[in-house]
Amino acid sequence: MEIAKILQPAVALMAWTMVMWLWMYATRIPAMNAAKLDPDSLAQDPTRTLDDILPAPVQWKAHNYNHLHEAPTLFYAVCLVIAMTGQGSGTSATVAWAYVGLRVVHSIVQSTVNKVMVRFILFSLSSIVLMALIYHAARIVFGF
Repeated sequence: MEIAKILQPAVALMAWTMVMWLWMYATRIPAMNAAKLDPDSLAQDPTRTLDDILPAPVQWKAHNYNHLHEAPTLFYAVCLVIAMTGQGSGTSATVAWAYVGLRVVHSIVQSTVNKVMVRFILFSLSSIVLMALIYHAARIVFGF
């Protein structure tokens, strides 16, 4: 059985999400320790958040980690749909790799310099690529 190539970028984005998880905690835990923060105190006071306490560059990684659980969920689903229909190689896989590349660059920008307009452009481009994959899946599934 040949594995659909479109599953490779899907797994790559999953792995990248775990890289961001590691980066988030590698910066967040030392920052929490430096702030002498008792995590349980945050749970008792819903008006306080880590955004209020920790330096913004520390939180940028956490924000990006959260973002990797938003639109990419559609990416994973569309990759599975395309793979299940036997159309997961060639252009489909190439477009999926473009999506992953844009999301990785978006992560790096958000987690380091956090320039909003650069992030917006990268997010918009990745969204257009995702729309193209969804359109392709719709054409396959609905036969138009």
